[in-house]
Amino acid sequence: MLEKFIEKQYFEPGISGILVNPFYISRKNLFTAIKSFGKAITGKTLDVGCGTKPYEHLFSSSEYVGLEIETTINREMKKADVFYDGTTFPFPDGEFDSVVTNQVLEHVFNPEFFMSEINRVMKKDGKLLLTVPFVWDEHEQPYDYARYSSFGLTSILKNAGFEITELKKTANDFRVIYQLTNAYFYKVTRNIPGLKQFTTLFICSIITLIGLLVGKIFPKNDDLFLDIVVLAKKVDNV
Repeated sequence: MLEKFIEKQYFEPGISGILVNPFYISRKNLFTAIKSFGKAITGKTLDVGCGTKPYEHLFSSSEYVGLEIETTINREMKKADVFYDGTTFPFPDGEFDSVVTNQVLEHVFNPEFFMSEINRVMKKDGKLLLTVPFVWDEHEQPYDYARYSSFGLTSILKNAGFEITELKKTANDFRVIYQLTNAYFYKVTRNIPGLKQFTTLFICSIITLIGLLVGKIFPKNDDLFLDIVVLAKKVDNV
């Protein structure tokens, strides 16, 4: 019960998430943007790098297929329906009406081929919902290969046959500093028994609250932000 509560507060944080989620600022903004853009995700949908499918309920999909790389850990921990070799998607051309891929592209060594595979399995005019971090620490090492600016991501999507219809920069204000501070405290205490929980509850929660307040006071800055959330349409085959 507690594990399910904490998992829900990680991906879909409410007010209580401030107490248990050191990444509250990042995850709250991601959830809000995905929920907003997700109204366009319909029909047969592919979730690339689906993990535990935390956002599936936000989409009006007729069928929802989760895809993950074939590993023992992924078989045990993830909720994928299909596993693959990490290169070629095991689906025919034009199979899906929509594709979602959240916080995955930075872990892809060959983003051009990855995006061409997404294009291949989508129908013409299909919708793509994609999120990537911009300012964030290295994670899931050694499989953390890149960070994308809005310009770099726009170029990659255009070259892959997509046209961006909406683009959101999350936490584009002073909250960035507070979220990175929490990420630091989490990283340096996570392997110390008891200290991670203490830090999350009594240090990170206070930092989050201050960050939320300061974010309402200081002006926005579109040059510094945590994540990019994009809604795009397939316009060409590649």
